[in-house]
Amino acid sequence: MDLRGNILKVLFLASEVAGLIKTGGLADVAKSLPAQLKANGHDVRIVMPCYSVIKGSFDNKIIGTGTLNPGSSLQMDYAIRQTFTSDGVEVWMLDYRRYYERTSIYGDNNQAYWDNGERFAFLASAALDAAKVLNFSPDIVHCNDWHTAIAPMILRIKYGGDKFFDKTRSVLTIHNGAFQGAFDRNQIRYVPEIFHVYNDMIVNGSYINFLKCGVFYADKINTVSPGYASELTTYLGGHGMAQNYQARAADLCGIVNGCDYGDWDPKVDPHITVRYDVNTMEEKILGKYLLQRKIGLQMGDIPLYGMVARLTDQKGVGILIPILDKFLCHNVQLIIEGTGDPNFERQMTEIAKRHPGKMVFKGVYDNELAHQIEAGADFFLMPSIFEPCGLNQIYSLAYGTLPIVRGVGGLKDTVIDYDSDNKNGTGFIFEEPSPEELLSCLRRTLIFYYEDQNEMQRIKRNAMNMRFSWEDSCKKYEALYADAAQKPKWW
Repeated sequence: MDLRGNILKVLFLASEVAGLIKTGGLADVAKSLPAQLKANGHDVRIVMPCYSVIKGSFDNKIIGTGTLNPGSSLQMDYAIRQTFTSDGVEVWMLDYRRYYERTSIYGDNNQAYWDNGERFAFLASAALDAAKVLNFSPDIVHCNDWHTAIAPMILRIKYGGDKFFDKTRSVLTIHNGAFQGAFDRNQIRYVPEIFHVYNDMIVNGSYINFLKCGVFYADKINTVSPGYASELTTYLGGHGMAQNYQARAADLCGIVNGCDYGDWDPKVDPHITVRYDVNTMEEKILGKYLLQRKIGLQMGDIPLYGMVARLTDQKGVGILIPILDKFLCHNVQLIIEGTGDPNFERQMTEIAKRHPGKMVFKGVYDNELAHQIEAGADFFLMPSIFEPCGLNQIYSLAYGTLPIVRGVGGLKDTVIDYDSDNKNGTGFIFEEPSPEELLSCLRRTLIFYYEDQNEMQRIKRNAMNMRFSWEDSCKKYEALYADAAQKPKWW
């Protein structure tokens, strides 16, 4: 079976979708990739939970009902609600109040819900059941991260002899391999077909690892950059799953996320007052002045560094905080926006208080301010310890805001280090995950800013001319789907 060039039926499973509900980059992909697949002529259905926090916020109607484990003590009756993304992609929201009548998606007060294994095992199982209820026989079941990674296992074991799924193959996209979904086996008791499956590659004692299930059972696996795909197969970068990725190395690849330039384009961005493009880049300075005024910093020709991130160790906050006092002794300004680890938030607040007029910390996520930081800053900080793809560095490039990144994962795949390639450089890369290395790189950019503004403008033009389109990424996903179709049926 070769699906190359054919119109495909794609069942796209995700725990969140931008425009409906979002906590991270997974939601952006879950909105943009199906939209591009639809634009390319494919028949796509997104399946996600019907969280109570969004149920009343969007037009939806019940288009079907389903039952898992009918006639047993494990029977679960659910409804399928239909809505659409802003791009017109059909979304099936699975309505099961016991799991999704919550105040948040994954947990409250930095604590995950105790039954997340049950909640997302249900999502994977009910998504496949809903396809049968609504007579949508997919060519590809595309799963995303641990929340839906158990679906390929269910597809193979529960539906192995079901003609409805006879031609269906599965793809798993890993957006962040550090989050794996390890739960006590009892949390999958509502999927009895897989409850007694034991395999050293997916279980550890009484625990089952959802991501390992997906890596073992999916027909094809990809992650969101070639660099991160390579890192996953190493013991340092595999988050404890290097052996699992090595065993599937022939079926593992990296595809860089596209950027939704409809949302992130300084020429038309509704969140910024001064709009510009690569030909009117001199207007960018006015946006900088407005940002300085808005956040209470002195307006003027002072290098302004921005950062918008979750405040976690992964994002490099642990190597940034120790050097901020030293860096802020220079003639610089810094705006950091983000929430996360309460200890990091407290330290950021204290550092900002020590450096009034130089640093502003906003312990919130404000989408409008995030756009204004991307547009107004001179440099954008992403000192990540690991970064599967990253989107903010791509947004920064589009706005001519030079990214300062660590050379890992998708960051090294999307940013060209100026010091290594003066002609084509688009930003600055440091390698070692240490405070000293980061401080050295920051001081290098400071020298660059003051030494040659003409050269800086040229590098900004390089950055703004970079493009990471979903059209290009989607072609690679279509090829991945075609390769998955060539996989022999395991059942």
